[in-house]
Amino acid sequence: MSRVALGVEYDGTDFCGWQMQKTGVRTVQEELEKALASVANEFVRVYCAGRTDTGVHGVGQVVHIETNAQRSPRSWILGANANLPFDINVTWAKPVDESFHARFSAVNRAYRYVILNRMTRSCLHRNRAVWTHRPLDAGRMHEAAQLLIGTHDFSSFRAQGCQAKSPMRTLSYLNVSRQGDRITIDVGANAFLHHMVRNLAGVLMAIGRGDEAVGWAQDVLERCDRTRGGVTAPPEGLYLMHVGYPSEYEIPEPPVL
Repeated sequence: MSRVALGVEYDGTDFCGWQMQKTGVRTVQEELEKALASVANEFVRVYCAGRTDTGVHGVGQVVHIETNAQRSPRSWILGANANLPFDINVTWAKPVDESFHARFSAVNRAYRYVILNRMTRSCLHRNRAVWTHRPLDAGRMHEAAQLLIGTHDFSSFRAQGCQAKSPMRTLSYLNVSRQGDRITIDVGANAFLHHMVRNLAGVLMAIGRGDEAVGWAQDVLERCDRTRGGVTAPPEGLYLMHVGYPSEYEIPEPPVL
């Protein structure tokens, strides 16, 4: 069997997350497996770099499959997209050796959280950004974010049902910037806990509103207690942007958002 890696982007609005479920709800994994099976003319199991929740979008998701089918990268891309709904598409494909695993070979991941900060809501961005009418100070948010960079116990930022064996994670950067009415939180780490980015965004938004001091971010981190961590931000502003791998795999860069 051969192994093929593929880049996938999707609008998570109408999906109940990435992972296939027994209840028959619509998921990204199920739609992608059906499309790739049509190209391969056999059952195909898709393994992803990171599962995303309901409403979360993917820009740089990476997957791999194992198949007996021999197809060119162009055929995998065009064939998959011809069989996929319009809220998912494959952006690249390439053969990889059997040492590559979409999840376990990854060395880092990057997410983006997008906030629309203006008085009125937006019909155009309602599923692509989180809207808040209360003014946010992006400078305060960025200052607070710098207190969280490094290797820490992120128990205060993990979901109660998170199944990760360890809460230790290394944040390499956490940047907050504003352009007009749009505030962007960009974060990179070796790995993330369940709801970690949305919980980070919730804390930073509370600080940006002035409800909490800048130092509260560090206080929350040091308590290692999710109940002290504030509100989990909504999912529609969250994007999986990039998954990094060792250079020998030559995994393509994702599209620019």
